[in-house]
Amino acid sequence: MSDRTETPATENGRPGRTRRTRRRIIVPLALIAVIGGSGALAATRPWEHRSSAPAHSPVGHETVEVRKGSLSSGIQVGGALAYDAPTAVVPSGSGTLTALPAVGTVVKPGATLYEVDGKPVVVLRGDRPMWRDLGPDTGDGPDVEQLERNLIDLGYANGLGLKADRKFTADTATAVKRWQKALGVQQTGTVTLGSVVMLPQQTARVQQLDAKLGSAVGSTAVMTVTGTDLVATVQPADNQTSRFKPDGRVTVKLADGSTVGGRIRSLIRGGTGGGNGNGPGGEGGGGPEKTTVTIALDSQQQPQQAGPSTVTVTVVGETAEDALIVPVTALIALDGGGYGVKVADGATTRLVQVRLGLVADAKAQITGDVRAGDRVVVPA
Repeated sequence: MSDRTETPATENGRPGRTRRTRRRIIVPLALIAVIGGSGALAATRPWEHRSSAPAHSPVGHETVEVRKGSLSSGIQVGGALAYDAPTAVVPSGSGTLTALPAVGTVVKPGATLYEVDGKPVVVLRGDRPMWRDLGPDTGDGPDVEQLERNLIDLGYANGLGLKADRKFTADTATAVKRWQKALGVQQTGTVTLGSVVMLPQQTARVQQLDAKLGSAVGSTAVMTVTGTDLVATVQPADNQTSRFKPDGRVTVKLADGSTVGGRIRSLIRGGTGGGNGNGPGGEGGGGPEKTTVTIALDSQQQPQQAGPSTVTVTVVGETAEDALIVPVTALIALDGGGYGVKVADGATTRLVQVRLGLVADAKAQITGDVRAGDRVVVPA
């Protein structure tokens, strides 16, 4: 018996014909399967090519109306509405706290903020803390200039010709005595350390008390004050920060649904809160530093009614007015370039080439042989 395997012969006696014939049958079947699969894919893709979409075909998808209106590429970021410029009040001098204001109290320069040993501690405006007595024997310095500016602004230097010139003169002492008389304290002409608190705000609002009556004055804060204006603060994601431009315009939506315009006042890198516990991301946690954006509001009337609360800030981008708008899923990429839409016409559709304008929020501005009110095909 032979171990050789015989290859079937054909009519002309050549081997292998049957195997080649089988291949010719299998390959066309595979091509048919591929073509059938690609045809099914083209029929279900929302961004299909012109060659795969007949000019007139039955409507097999949902349709939406072409809308006429405005479209904007702006972004929205959640934030908070809070009082501006929180500042810790750290007293100088020594003694015992004998009177404290209520939270929410508004204090103007020249008024009493709290008491130490039964004597008023008065608010004046300035960035430099008091660090020494200011009187006739005081040497020249910027703290003297700061005091003189307050005396002039409060009207106690009227008729004296006093100038804020860093020198404590006889006219300065006279203005101090006038001020002390108005306060009802001894008229010494000298401002003693601890009797004045310098604050940067034009008008201060007491936000929280950090000390209790009877506490000894030390190096810790007695309270935290803010300005009286509300500002909006947001902490955008890293990929949104570039949209916040210094002095850029934004729209702030308040908790009650009303809106107010605003201007980007500052962008500060670092920290995770707004400095007063009301800003977004105030929980900390040691995460990466974020950029805090502070927004000055055009009006205070509506924000003051809303009070500290959450807000939504919209950065206005490019805007298209009176535009024809469709969902981006209605757009069809054409083989020759550009885009089209399928406009429903009764039981059929027609393919219309369109030009794209602004694209934002999954919507697109289009122009072409399309009118407001037409219905275009979108994926179901």
